[in-house]
Amino acid sequence: MTGKVIGFELSSQEPEKAVEFYSKVFGWEFAGPQWDYWAMNTGKGESSGISGGIGKGPYDHPHGARIQIEVDVIEDAISKAKENGALVVRDKMEFDEFYLAYLVDPTGIGFGLVQKK
Repeated sequence: MTGKVIGFELSSQEPEKAVEFYSKVFGWEFAGPQWDYWAMNTGKGESSGISGGIGKGPYDHPHGARIQIEVDVIEDAISKAKENGALVVRDKMEFDEFYLAYLVDPTGIGFGLVQKK
C-alpha cells in the first residue's frame, strides 16, 4: 500500500545512551547494533506499535525523528515528491530486503521512503 507509515527512526549523536533511555523508560526492546543502528520493537501483541530504530545521526539528520513511508515504486515516489517541492537528501539506497531514500518536504520535515523487494 503506497503511503502507509511503516516505521520511524530516531537519530542521536549518542545512540547507545538513547537506546538505554527508551529501553528503561518505555520498555522498548532493541536488537544489537548493525551498521550503527539498533532496530527496536515498541510493543507486543495487542499493544504493538510502529517499530523503528535508533542510529547515530548522519550529517543530513544529526538528531530528531523521521517517519518511514512505504511506496510501491520508490523512483516514482521520489519524482513526485521532487515535483511538489521536496529535496532529496539521500537518493535510493539498496539493502537486503528493501530500498530506502531520504527526503525533506518543502516545510523542512525529513522523511524516508521505503520500497520492499
